[in-house]
Amino acid sequence: MMAQENAKVFVIAELGMRGTERVTLQLIGKARQLADEIDYGVGVILLGSDLADSEQELIEAGADLVLKGDAETLELYQAELYTAIIVKLVKEYQPEILLLGSTSMGRELAPLLAARLETGLTAHCIDLAINASGILEQRIPAYGGMITIICPIKRPQMATVAEGVFPNPVLDSSRTGNVIPIEIQDGISLRAHTLEIVREELMGISLESAQVIVAGGAGAGDVDGWREITELASVLNAGLGSTRPVVDAGWSDFDSMIGQSGKMVNPDVYIGVGISGDLQHMVGITGPKIMVAVNNDPKSHIFEQVDYGVVEDCRIFVPALVSALKDNKAKPD
Repeated sequence: MMAQENAKVFVIAELGMRGTERVTLQLIGKARQLADEIDYGVGVILLGSDLADSEQELIEAGADLVLKGDAETLELYQAELYTAIIVKLVKEYQPEILLLGSTSMGRELAPLLAARLETGLTAHCIDLAINASGILEQRIPAYGGMITIICPIKRPQMATVAEGVFPNPVLDSSRTGNVIPIEIQDGISLRAHTLEIVREELMGISLESAQVIVAGGAGAGDVDGWREITELASVLNAGLGSTRPVVDAGWSDFDSMIGQSGKMVNPDVYIGVGISGDLQHMVGITGPKIMVAVNNDPKSHIFEQVDYGVVEDCRIFVPALVSALKDNKAKPD
């Protein structure tokens, strides 16, 4: 049977301002690996407007089948409309596995789909694997370690994964696939409409591209302590990251959060300030060359995971370090 006719590992594609989102290509690459293990093809559902030849990149990344919905009504993501279209396609093509990016769209869309399809969903996975029974193992950090979740009966097996968890696939321009246009019905009644998408202006250095990242945690103590960490990042020309307690306290926004339910980062240098080293945060840091931690507890778990550690209250150490860095910059060459 041809791969596109046996496509059972599906990915929901997501398009951004600059084309296909990287997490979509990363998921297709992983889907390709999983599908090869169980002798299936890879399918992608692509929805949008004025898509031109957007499907070609998906095929080059590993897709065998692209279900392409190109219509003016799909110009902006509409949760109810996307849900209705995708549910219908899933019931028709019966995929075994359905993967989505852990993006603002994916985090909303995935539970809507799972509820309508009456199946399970694992969010913020940091690894996916096929076990000996051909079941998808969905791995997440929890309870201070790693747990594996499976969905042995219901289908499809659904998971969301953040950008950066899996590598970018090597695109193969020689690959071919089947593209099937989807007819989008008019007149689908929606209770809520997206009228406009406003992109927030990026402040500072993007975490995804930063070579140096300073990340702060609850050890900052208060908003003044967080400002000191922010200044350290500024002096080092580094990206500024955070843990969930920082976001929950309102010192920083969700976009700065690194970890299982935040961003995956790959800096050359990571400096963790006032961070305990819980797995939920540390899984978001992949492949740094140098890791440094500042914590006043010598028994903190983070010291087991870094190359260099400073045992000191960050509210004392960080201002002193910032002052020293500024003095060094002020010296003539």
